[in-house]
Amino acid sequence: MLLISCPYCGERPEIEFSYGGQAHLARPARPAELSDDQWAEYLYVRSNPRGLHAERWRHARGCGRFFNALRDTTTDQFAATYKIGERPPG
Repeated sequence: MLLISCPYCGERPEIEFSYGGQAHLARPARPAELSDDQWAEYLYVRSNPRGLHAERWRHARGCGRFFNALRDTTTDQFAATYKIGERPPG
């Protein structure tokens, strides 16, 4: 069983969490001024690197809070988790 460390609750089983997408994405300052193509790129285009990747997760069946995680996409192992607004470790 994969264990994920919630920064608020500690280590819990994977089944308690839900994936929330790529972390550290900034919403456009003036979304009404974007073209349809620019808006579509913001909504749907994400990086999908091989290796370490910053992601947003939610402890859905626990505290309900969102947090960020560094996860290796090749091994599915979590290198670190940290609260929203904090800088990634390392």
